[in-house]
Amino acid sequence: MRLHRFSLLGLLACAGSAGAQVRPGIDVVLADSAHLIAHKRLGLLTNQTGVDAARRRDVDVLIAGGYRVTALFSPEHGFRGLEDRSGLPDAVDSASGLPIYSLYGGTPLSRLGALDSLDALLVDLQDIGARYYTYPASATQLMREAARRGKPVIVLDRPNPIGGDVAQGNVRARAGDPDSAFVGFLPIPMRHGMTLGELLRLANDRLRLHVALTVVPAAGWRRSLYYDATGLPWVKPSPNMPDLESAMHYPGTCLFEGTNLSVGRGTSLAFQLVGAPWLDTAAVLRTLGEAGGGMRDALRGVEVAAVTFTPDSPTDGKYGGVALRGIRLRVTDRTRYDPTKTAVALLAALRAVHRDSLRFNERSFDRLAAGSDLRRALVAGRSPAAIARAWEPALARFRRARAAYLLY
Repeated sequence: MRLHRFSLLGLLACAGSAGAQVRPGIDVVLADSAHLIAHKRLGLLTNQTGVDAARRRDVDVLIAGGYRVTALFSPEHGFRGLEDRSGLPDAVDSASGLPIYSLYGGTPLSRLGALDSLDALLVDLQDIGARYYTYPASATQLMREAARRGKPVIVLDRPNPIGGDVAQGNVRARAGDPDSAFVGFLPIPMRHGMTLGELLRLANDRLRLHVALTVVPAAGWRRSLYYDATGLPWVKPSPNMPDLESAMHYPGTCLFEGTNLSVGRGTSLAFQLVGAPWLDTAAVLRTLGEAGGGMRDALRGVEVAAVTFTPDSPTDGKYGGVALRGIRLRVTDRTRYDPTKTAVALLAALRAVHRDSLRFNERSFDRLAAGSDLRRALVAGRSPAAIARAWEPALARFRRARAAYLLY
């Protein structure tokens, strides 16, 4: 296994200030490391987030620069990031005329044939900072195939939008190959505090992919920076990730995808809301405000308030066109907020108030939660504080282990 690390670029990445313009990996490779891609037949795994600091598409910038891009690969949601369904077919990029091989559907033999014809594979995707997001799994799947063919992989890194200095939530016990859902396959917590490049370094090691992997860091990014301090344009990483506020809640509220509550899909506030027709908002908020069981402690840095909302054609099929009673979350202090603890406290309050109405989709929830322990603890009535305390030993081990893969 070969892991390449640019010491100069790493210094640049650490030297940025909150007021500086961060340069994503695509800008850095073209300006400082063009030898990595010159005179090579290139494949590019990307989507609508693969843009330079001026918001120009990677594929267009590369082609305009005289680089030979011959194939495109797309993850969940497709090359343009507009789809929210499975089974996406292969396609053609109308602007460049290049074939797009879908990793979320498509024809496996076609994309493998495309890999055979490449000299190197580029990866440029905006991850969101939570274990559930599928882009690292898509990249890992393609990396494995690239390794089998002796093709080097170059990751054009991007900032973690919710910062890189905090790890929160429970930790998946061990690494495993991405399953058909592409969710939670690495031994990382719900909020991992790593960039995509760092995650793929970890995947290359833990899954023994043995790919020749180069990560080109995002220059000027520091681990403490959230996306709104980078100077980069926000491009929705997926259809239901409208802004940074949603991304900050996602490591916690995504768990509700495995329940019979809406997470606000079909609204402009996805993952900032949870709701259902049967929700007694006042009773749940009252329970959340109680001092016992760590409920109040779990609300540090976040405001929770009653809201009503109506999902419009939600892609999860939950309560389309139905007026819902719900709870909205707003971050008030990023340094104190732990979305994973808040989500567990909210689930515990819902269980206490709505024992007969709250339902878990066991398969879905357990996949998101890295096993059945969390669901069983909630059903058994364990306090949020006790649940969070049980996470700490594994979190401490993860924080130590991830140091080997960090670039910033």
